[in-house]
Amino acid sequence: MGEGTERMGLLLTETPAEGVLLLTLNRPDKLNALSKDLLEDLVAALSGAATDPSVGCVILTGSGRAFSAGADTADMLERGVASYADPERLARWAAIQDFPKPVIAAVNGYALGGGLELALMCDIVLASETAKFAAPEIKLGSFPGDGGTQRLPRSVGKSFAMQMILTGAMVDGTLAERKGLVSEVLAPEDLLPRSIDIASAIAGLSTAITPYAKRAVQGAFELPLKEGLDLEHQLTVEAFDTEDRMEGLRAFAEKRAPVFKGK
Repeated sequence: MGEGTERMGLLLTETPAEGVLLLTLNRPDKLNALSKDLLEDLVAALSGAATDPSVGCVILTGSGRAFSAGADTADMLERGVASYADPERLARWAAIQDFPKPVIAAVNGYALGGGLELALMCDIVLASETAKFAAPEIKLGSFPGDGGTQRLPRSVGKSFAMQMILTGAMVDGTLAERKGLVSEVLAPEDLLPRSIDIASAIAGLSTAITPYAKRAVQGAFELPLKEGLDLEHQLTVEAFDTEDRMEGLRAFAEKRAPVFKGK
């Protein structure tokens, strides 16, 4: 890790570029399985980033061979449905879902079950050539229960989502890109540099406006067209109240680069 690295429980945090927060899931011996403690650390880091004006974009990746191999099955075996329906666990998933700033998933290896669902919650997904995606819950007598049955079809369409969920089959990065699950597939050594480049480009723009853009695009997957267009209109009107929106217009008229303040 470079300058700005900090250990936070089961999560490694780093600032690899101005405005960019890199979060690394760090349970490599468990393939970064999403225990309650790891989710708690992730939510704490995101909560801090949400109110930190210096953070414009977050990158989420994993240590070792996996992005994340999903839920902590040992806890499920011990507590049964209580481990899934645990209000604290569900609240942590909801907090990740509601994080307002852009998030890039840099999928470095296995993204299985809950790990796939975590990647699907991110706004941009980049994959290493070593990445493997799967919804293997069906092989354990279950199916995705943290958003996978809803988000996966929105990414890859009904047929391929059904194929993944009903067979549990593994999908490599090349096929995932072809199906629209990821936007780019990169050599392992290029995954983080490319993720940082994209995150830096986002962070260099208005941190007041990018959350509006994120929310508007999310509406396309959550709402019928008419309601989505209404949301887009509403958010556009709200954005005019920001200093950065007017600065962007003034800069364009004056033929200069805008100086955004994140306000």
